[in-house]
Amino acid sequence: MKYKIINGYVYDPTQNLNRVKKDIYVDGKIIVEPTKNQINQFEKTYDVNGMVVMAGGIDIHSHIAGGNVNNARLLMPEIHRKFVERTLKGREKLKSGHSRWTVDGTGYRYCEMGFTTVIEPAVLPINAFLTQLELEKIPLIDKGGLGIVGNDNFLLESLSKKKGQSYIDDYVAWTINSSKCLGLKVINAGGSEIFKSGAKSESFSLDDVVPAYGVSSRQILETINIANENLKIPHPVHVHCNNLGMAGNVQSILDTIEGSQGRRMHLAHIQFYGYDDKGKKGFSSGARDLADSVNKNKNITVDIGQIMFGPTVTISSDIWKQNNAKSHANPNKWLISEVEDGGGGIIPYDYKQKNFVNSLQWVIGLELFLMIKDPWRVFLTTDHPNGAPFTTYPKIMRLLMDLDYRISEIEKINKTAVTISNLKLLKRTYSMYEISIMTRAAPAKILGLNDRGSLKPGKIADISIYDPKKNIDDMFSYAKYVFKDGVNVIKDGKIINIQKGRTKAIKLNFDKKIHKDIQKWFDKYYSLKIENFVVDDLFFDENNFSYFNS
Repeated sequence: MKYKIINGYVYDPTQNLNRVKKDIYVDGKIIVEPTKNQINQFEKTYDVNGMVVMAGGIDIHSHIAGGNVNNARLLMPEIHRKFVERTLKGREKLKSGHSRWTVDGTGYRYCEMGFTTVIEPAVLPINAFLTQLELEKIPLIDKGGLGIVGNDNFLLESLSKKKGQSYIDDYVAWTINSSKCLGLKVINAGGSEIFKSGAKSESFSLDDVVPAYGVSSRQILETINIANENLKIPHPVHVHCNNLGMAGNVQSILDTIEGSQGRRMHLAHIQFYGYDDKGKKGFSSGARDLADSVNKNKNITVDIGQIMFGPTVTISSDIWKQNNAKSHANPNKWLISEVEDGGGGIIPYDYKQKNFVNSLQWVIGLELFLMIKDPWRVFLTTDHPNGAPFTTYPKIMRLLMDLDYRISEIEKINKTAVTISNLKLLKRTYSMYEISIMTRAAPAKILGLNDRGSLKPGKIADISIYDPKKNIDDMFSYAKYVFKDGVNVIKDGKIINIQKGRTKAIKLNFDKKIHKDIQKWFDKYYSLKIENFVVDDLFFDENNFSYFNS
């Protein structure tokens, strides 16, 4: 089908278009630039007079599939039940009629908001088949996963026995290929192994050593980062740092930035590492020091992991930290699972607006958004669902774009948290152009997904259109139109077409000799055969799966 979108104001940082009135032409799945003689062939017209036109949104970090996500659904059925009760009573109406807690609802709600690509940032390789199966079932959006390394015993054993960097490179490449992921995730490097060994320490710093293997967290992270670089994986290593959630942990993330040695590195949900331990309460904002470090180190990109007030459930493969946090469960139930080379913790939590710690967490996230200067290196996330559901993104955008609204929200939180923070002094607001960088162009660039995040001719026709006459949060909650692969799937905020999204992965070259060693390791230590964990190409429908950077 050929059509044109006319009279809209285009925001596309990949073309330096900042509220430029420009018509967009689509032929099939692709944005095109027709010649004068071809323009008449585009008979169908969408007149979006005065509306905001952007590429489809891209979420770089959201827990939407896999073992921990499903365990959370089993532990917290009331999240979905309460949604159904509210909907039936008419007090909350989602235009799709689906909770963001279900597999279908995840795709529907993202698409209604104008997001067309979402990355699951924690695929445990031994659970990859189940995760990929679930990702494939999420409709309307494209997906990809990041494979977890850094606590797997084969890697730690290889480091301990000094197998060498090329050997590690081959193992990392095998892990990515076998799990059908597009990048690497490191979660508290060595920390899960510390938990499994029964260590009682409450902290694990970058230079602390995993006793059974004699390697430090810094060594693990550095080796993986070098492997990522050697293998030319487009996305930098995606790092969940040590000591998440602890007062004073800002030093851990500062050490991690220093330890990158100038190599590219992406630091995840940094709000949870922006904590200093100054003041009478022993808990304060470290956002200034962290933002200064990010601003100075151009090799570093970050996502925020903003918390928003209300009940949610925290999901993490950082078993150690989740085990320590279970005493804060609200309601009082939790799940800690230790499995081969991984596991995780599921802890329900309620962020309260008048609570000092929760208020300061909210403040620190916003401080980081506002003090990190380059919108190409900072990404909008809530670490869904850990800080808040992804459905709170529109409200976060309003907090960033509307100073009066932000001030009114600051007045509602714990007064002590406001007094000891810098947020009330920060007057910066994000422009619509900066929002389009942070949620479209920059995520596509950092993930290596060069076919999207842009409205240039030749890119896939993932397009979101918003009504600027609405309040910012209302505008971004329900797009006026969304086009996915050229198909109009949302009109007036409602789903009008349902189609499958695709899964993206990377395929790496490596020395296949390592497969023999991995096979022996599985045969000796694992309860299942290696064939049970490798995701075969034959699993995928070729129309719903594609490699890039082969």
